[in-house]
Amino acid sequence: MITCPTAGELQTALALFDREAEGPADARRVFLARVADNARALLAREATLGEAAENEERARLSDLLGADGDFTDLNHRLCLALRSGALDPRAPALLAHLRATAIARIAIDQPGYCGLEALLAD
Repeated sequence: MITCPTAGELQTALALFDREAEGPADARRVFLARVADNARALLAREATLGEAAENEERARLSDLLGADGDFTDLNHRLCLALRSGALDPRAPALLAHLRATAIARIAIDQPGYCGLEALLAD
């Protein structure tokens, strides 16, 4: 589910950083090392949770749109349905889908987010 940068782009950047990580540990390098560690943790969470989150999102989209397709196609169809007015942006099913999608994304991207526990409890 990592979209921008993609998981592959993030892995490439980390590999480049690791190759250049030799040398003195000045404040900038220490900061970049922390960023790299956070990126590695994000990739690990994506590997653990991403496929299930994407499958659940795809199933919700399929139900919402009454159509089958891959993840990208269904998201594109959702955008078209909203843009054309075929789907009401206030429809309870849409709002439930968007909420579930956001919670899944937060669980991967920012699991330390202070409100995540409350979102998951609802």
